[in-house]
Amino acid sequence: MMRLKKQLIIVSALMLTQSAFVSAQAVLPPVFKAGDYHTEKDNRAKVYLTPTRIVWQSDESGKYVNNAKRLLQAGNGQAELVNKDLVVLKNDKDHKASFLLDFGKEIHGGLQLVTGMMKKNAPVKIRVRFGESVSEAMAEIDTLKGATNDHAIRDFTLNVPWLGELEIGNTGYRFVRIDLVDDDAELLLKEVRAMFIFRDIPYLGSFKSSDERLNKIWLTGAYTVQLNMQQYLWDGPKRDRLVWVGDMHPEVMTINNVFGYNDVVPKSLNLIKDVTPLPAWMNGISSYSMWWVRIQRELYQYQGNLTYLKQQKDYLVPLLNLLMSKVKNGSEDLDGMRFMDWPTFANKPAVHAGLQAMMVMTLNDGAQLCRVLGEIKTAEKCEVTVAEMRKHIPDAVGNKQAASLLALANLLPAKQADEIISVGDTKDFSTFYGYYMLEAKAKAGNYQGAINNIRDYWGGMLDMGATTFWEDFDLNWMKNAGRIDELLPEGKIDIHASYGAYSYKKLRHSLSHGWASGPTSWLTAHVLGVEVMEPGCKVLKIVPHLGDLKFVEGTFPTPYGVVKIKHTKLANGKIESKIDAPKGVKIIRG
Repeated sequence: MMRLKKQLIIVSALMLTQSAFVSAQAVLPPVFKAGDYHTEKDNRAKVYLTPTRIVWQSDESGKYVNNAKRLLQAGNGQAELVNKDLVVLKNDKDHKASFLLDFGKEIHGGLQLVTGMMKKNAPVKIRVRFGESVSEAMAEIDTLKGATNDHAIRDFTLNVPWLGELEIGNTGYRFVRIDLVDDDAELLLKEVRAMFIFRDIPYLGSFKSSDERLNKIWLTGAYTVQLNMQQYLWDGPKRDRLVWVGDMHPEVMTINNVFGYNDVVPKSLNLIKDVTPLPAWMNGISSYSMWWVRIQRELYQYQGNLTYLKQQKDYLVPLLNLLMSKVKNGSEDLDGMRFMDWPTFANKPAVHAGLQAMMVMTLNDGAQLCRVLGEIKTAEKCEVTVAEMRKHIPDAVGNKQAASLLALANLLPAKQADEIISVGDTKDFSTFYGYYMLEAKAKAGNYQGAINNIRDYWGGMLDMGATTFWEDFDLNWMKNAGRIDELLPEGKIDIHASYGAYSYKKLRHSLSHGWASGPTSWLTAHVLGVEVMEPGCKVLKIVPHLGDLKFVEGTFPTPYGVVKIKHTKLANGKIESKIDAPKGVKIIRG
């Protein structure tokens, strides 16, 4: 009973409890000869979840699908000889039995099936389809709606045992459809449970305000990133189960603000460094090597781990010199794939403006890190290059992504960038670069405008049934669209199967993408008001910006412990702040 209660807490509140980390080196029983095996122990938790509802079944008469509600009862994962009160699926030549389950929230993992004693003592063939939306779980793999098995197999046929238990699958999903395949077949099912695989870590950071919509957005962003904190830091548990360095930046900022230090960050940074010998660009994208430098700076600023930073010196310094060799007469001339985000990919002037800004910010970050490492000559060379680049300021060409980066690099006045970003409100926002648009608006002092954008844009995904944030989104998609957690009503547009572009067309589109978590760290940094002033969070500046909120309270993780913060707007409009910081953390109040 306690185990079930814990499962419900995990699924409904997303506030996952802490478990002790285990050694990366697994200890084998003594029957194994030492040295014969290289071992690694999985430090993730695995929790079994019962479905929350049956969305659909092929037959309501009970002839082909009988007692399906049995699947909503708590299970134990054990096949039993009793063989009573089971779900019965039957096929004939004219009808195939199937049903669709909802597990309540997007998760990462697979499926556990427990079977009974069918009349025929033999395996039974079934088809399993995982989906991040109802429509994806109901779709065929084809070129029409874009359902794929890329990166993770989510649609497959297999045999389940007679009177046994089987665990299958490894993907990101919320919905599962199961079909009985063969004619004149019968299947007895005792249980179908989700295997939820995740890092069981505490939410050290928190955010609660007078606006429940913002609170839910903050928590959804945090949970989206947690699903991607697997063996390495991915971008999506269904698709893009890869280490994409640029995409990592919003995720790392969320981790810093929610979970504090987590080894998945340095582990992933080391992986991409080790597989990318210079002069190659990380992921084949020049800007992604720049993001690696920028993430190293963010990691050092928040965690203050000098030992780890020193381990990066032999790669960091040559990389900075490689980047500087790509600056010609003060202008970036980067090769490799020239990329900010997909919506700007074909806009060459915008990409140039963005890369110019990225180069300036990267070399500034690199100079700071080099001074910490005692690499003064490289730091000075970075600073001289930045001074030359400031003489060449490209036009943002009205592009929101480019304007955001230019403002953050101090190449464009923030208020001018905000004017560009504010045209059409969230029109042309992207879930990835939307974070930098919010940052630019904050730099311009337009905190209320950014809060409104978060409510509308990221809140729009929640309105469509999302429990994690998507790879991309456009508010126009909501017009006459059905929710992702329901069968498509007649006359409605399938929002998952109808939209998307570039690498995320239609059902291939990931509905759980870590780069979309920007509002989580933004709300902590600008509404709760926490700015890290010295490496390792030794000094924090706390300046709240409540906008139209009546109060905000929360916590912020540091290497010294958690800082507790509460801001209340008084009747006269002034803000009353209560801050409790652990020893070793100095607070500067704004």
